This record gives sequence, structure tokens and C-alpha cells, in this order.
Amino acid sequence: MLTDSIFGLALPLEGLLPTLVITVVFVVLGLIVFALAFLIIAKSTPFSVRKEIEDDQNIALAIVIAAVILGSALIIAAAIHG
Repeated sequence: MLTDSIFGLALPLEGLLPTLVITVVFVVLGLIVFALAFLIIAKSTPFSVRKEIEDDQNIALAIVIAAVILGSALIIAAAIHG
């Protein structure tokens, strides 16, 4: 009954492996882009980003970093979508 699909979903079993591989590749690439964005921010500032956010509770810096991460996420999503 459900031998051709996963729990009745529209994705056939023979298409599962390529879909998983593509998903893992995009996840890894996305994490690399996020890490690079954070490293660029950390290296371009004359102060310790970690100390400012954790110890000094600098909310403005946390908002800037969150904006960079969201911007990177939008770019990655657009690249994945095509």
C-alpha cells in the first residue's frame, strides 16, 4: 500500500536519497556562510563581540549581528529557491 512513497507523501522513495543529499549540502553551505559572516563581523570590530554581547549586555550589537544573519538567510533562501 505505502511501498512507493513515504507514509503516503508525494515523494517517491527512489527520489529520497538525492533530495537528502541536496538538503545536507545546502545546510552545510548555509552554516559555512553564517560562520563566515560572523567571523567577518568579529574581525572587523575593534572590540570583542563575545564580551560585548555576553558580559556587557550590548543589545544594539546583538541586533546588528541578528540583522546580518537574517540577511544571509534571505540570500541563501533565494539561492536555494532559484
